[in-house]
Amino acid sequence: NCSGLTSVTIPNSVTSIGESAFRGCSSLTDVSIPPTAISSIPKTSLQTVVITGGSSIASSAFAGCSSLTSVAIPDSVTSIGNYAFSGCSGLTSVTIPDSVTSIGNYAFSGCSGLTSVTIPDSVTSIGGEVFRNCSGLTSVTIPDSVTSIGESAFSYCTHLTSITYQGTIVEWHAITKESNWDSSTNSYVVHCTDGDIAK
Repeated sequence: NCSGLTSVTIPNSVTSIGESAFRGCSSLTDVSIPPTAISSIPKTSLQTVVITGGSSIASSAFAGCSSLTSVAIPDSVTSIGNYAFSGCSGLTSVTIPDSVTSIGNYAFSGCSGLTSVTIPDSVTSIGGEVFRNCSGLTSVTIPDSVTSIGESAFSYCTHLTSITYQGTIVEWHAITKESNWDSSTNSYVVHCTDGDIAK
């Protein structure tokens, strides 16, 4: 019930936060927190998050944080868990560091505020339904390191107009694409290094 509290910095030494620790902190919008202690953050009002270390973002870590507009992911993170940012409708941009090699299923599903996404060169597969229902997404950059795109990964991205693929047309066609990976999307164009492909 610290209604005047606006920001909190939690050190890496903290591994857990008790139940309802931030209950009633209605003004708390800015939290710097280690991945080991994410589970108890106040999800209703949280706007800005700086993750201060760790190698992974846990499944559902920020799911439902509809007020979240900014998240800083450090270079130490190698994996983003299933549903990690699902339903973060206020998130307008996210920078995925080159250290990330794995993005879990539904990780950014329902992030309707996202307008563009760049996937780092280290990622080899895009999971199922990762960007499903990202209705504000207009452009995506996919590196030539990607060899598979999961089921419904971009389905219902109704405003998607441009996919920039950092490989050739032959390499794009060689990517394993699961069923409905781009169902109910706009009439986008894939821009490859040697030409364009229309949906």
